[in-house]
Amino acid sequence: MTVRRALVVLLLAAAAATSACSVESQGENTDPDLVDAVEVPASGTCRQLTPDDVAKPANATKTVPCTEEHTAETFATGELPGEFDDADYDDAKLGTFAYQTCATSFAKFVGADESLVLRTTLSWAWFRPSEKAWKKGARWYRCDVIGGSSASTEYRPLPETAREMLAGRAPDRWLSCARGASVGEGEKVTCNQKHDWRAVTTVKLGQPADEYPGDRVMESRTRSFCATSVKAWLNYPTEFEYGFTFFHKAEWDAGNRRSVCWARTSE
Repeated sequence: MTVRRALVVLLLAAAAATSACSVESQGENTDPDLVDAVEVPASGTCRQLTPDDVAKPANATKTVPCTEEHTAETFATGELPGEFDDADYDDAKLGTFAYQTCATSFAKFVGADESLVLRTTLSWAWFRPSEKAWKKGARWYRCDVIGGSSASTEYRPLPETAREMLAGRAPDRWLSCARGASVGEGEKVTCNQKHDWRAVTTVKLGQPADEYPGDRVMESRTRSFCATSVKAWLNYPTEFEYGFTFFHKAEWDAGNRRSVCWARTSE
């Protein structure tokens, strides 16, 4: 049995870099009425977002009808808690709040459990007001589901609505696979394409209040637990190959307690 080790960075849009905001930094094809907006954004709207848009802390891209092609759908918006009334624009606690809020809402919206969330090629991004609006007192957040991941160079179009799109048997075109000799060195593809590895399960390695155990412990536990988990998923063969992805302190502090297990399979 060959153990393949993979280190993949978990998409944490909540931890995206926050630089000073201007009209130019609020996305492409901006809507003048949304630039530096103080009001809480509307939910249920759709947009054509790109990875460059998602890399920015604020976004004022024009909305499009959800019946038309789009790569993002807003699924949650709201006022930030009062603790952020006097917070700096780049306060690290904002990222933690966004991760916990958007991640929970994302899973419910697309119909996924904790395990599936880490094995899908769908992801989410969050935005705050522009820095100019922040100085005026704007304190809101916006969570968007996007048709891709942190590794995507472009996003794929979403259905008219992403609500419940992963419920039941999730379609392979939105699940994570890899092609190559190992998970870590292979090309990440969707599972409806030719592949050699599939992300099949996840293993939980701690409780919400637990301290980060360190990289060495995380790797050891993940290796052991994934061996058992993948063997069961493959229906207990005598020989098999598996890989695993474990995450680090930044992701742990944001709330992630799971590692991803990969099976060597073309199915």
